[in-house]
Amino acid sequence: MKVVCEREKLLQAFQVAAGVASTRTPKPILENIKLEAGSGVATVMATDLEIGIRIDVAGIEVEAGGSVVLPIKRVGGILRESSDQKLSIESDGSKTMIRGDRSEFQLPTQNPDEFPPVPPFSEHAYHEVPARLFRELVRRTVFATDTESSHYALGGILIELSEDRITGVGTDGRRLAMQDGPAEAVNDHKTKDSTVIPSKAVKLMERAVADNEENLQLAVRENSVVLRSRQTTVFSRLVEGRYPRWRDVFPNRSDMVKIEMNVGPFLTAVRQAAIVTSDDRRGIDFGFGEGKLTLVGHGAEMGESRVELPIGYDGTLLTVKLDPRYMIEFLQALDPAGTVTTHVRDAQSAMVCDTADNYSYVIMPLFRE
Repeated sequence: MKVVCEREKLLQAFQVAAGVASTRTPKPILENIKLEAGSGVATVMATDLEIGIRIDVAGIEVEAGGSVVLPIKRVGGILRESSDQKLSIESDGSKTMIRGDRSEFQLPTQNPDEFPPVPPFSEHAYHEVPARLFRELVRRTVFATDTESSHYALGGILIELSEDRITGVGTDGRRLAMQDGPAEAVNDHKTKDSTVIPSKAVKLMERAVADNEENLQLAVRENSVVLRSRQTTVFSRLVEGRYPRWRDVFPNRSDMVKIEMNVGPFLTAVRQAAIVTSDDRRGIDFGFGEGKLTLVGHGAEMGESRVELPIGYDGTLLTVKLDPRYMIEFLQALDPAGTVTTHVRDAQSAMVCDTADNYSYVIMPLFRE
């Protein structure tokens, strides 16, 4: 095999694929990336047997087809540190040569036939999902998942696909984030009862389609899911186990007070109030009333905080104690120039936050300390 590649483009693909490869595995071959070239197309592949990725790399001239296994640390270092615009990669099966204008590297290689297959996307039924919506769905829900949980399937994002919608849900049992948006079913594709994609996999998917503005194809199999963009295909096994009945978490909002807030000032105020909190005393009192939001934090030896923010609510004072980390992470997922609507009832009820683009967030209150 021999190819001439644009170094920067190969580096970008190499770095994304390296996020999949195993660092601790009884199969040393999985600590590498496979480069396959033929018919004018070159593809980098990586897998840990739970997640797999294929990336077609632009800017590669295939002089002789074939495949080669590339060690991540050494080849990644060459791609990063080289100043050459183009590099030549050549392998005869026993060694690999990487050459630039004024540099040359010889590396040992392994048999590429031993590398586990990472098949291309070949699904007949799938959903068409706007890339921008998918990225936002992941960013707005993955932070609320619980990768350490042994109860339910909380270590990933629940994906529900209907005829014309996609819904993503993340929860750790103390807060829940839900994003909904349009998606089109092709050939009657739909999800099964519990389709939970691991957090590591959805983060990789988001990164892999970061520059894509076209529709993505998302297909759910019996125990796995596969996502395809123009140049990238990502495969992942699903999280096993049942997912909570997440719709039951949302309280009836008909009797809750609705207050519209500006995201940027709200986030700043919560961050300020959280300065005095500690692991032992995390809670902040969120008091809504008399035309202002009053945030009060008690941090024992850390002192106290009191921050006020004008709001458009002059009614009876409503106070709920919340973990500020959960509110901060939610607000960080929003446009600072946007608005969010909070729904508040009392100190014993969950707070619900909504945005105009079908994003909802539920935070459970803390007990009084």
